[in-house]
Amino acid sequence: MPKFKKKPTIVEAEQYLAYGKLVKGMCKSGSCYSSGNIEPHVHTIHEEQLVNLQVGDYVLPEPDGKHFYPVKEEIFLNTYEPM
Repeated sequence: MPKFKKKPTIVEAEQYLAYGKLVKGMCKSGSCYSSGNIEPHVHTIHEEQLVNLQVGDYVLPEPDGKHFYPVKEEIFLNTYEPM
């Protein structure tokens, strides 16, 4: 089976450290909350899917720069290193 290596990628990411503390990419739209989405979350590029955040998750931008996705701390630290 062929092997592949992940290309070096530089990303900006912010860790969600406390419940309710805003991070870049986290939804703060009143329309989300009025429609019942009261948990901290981000909107992904995939069909505007909502993904809830958990304390410790890192939030990374999607390629379009408008949508974001969470990555669990262990996965993030095994995939990326500080610059």
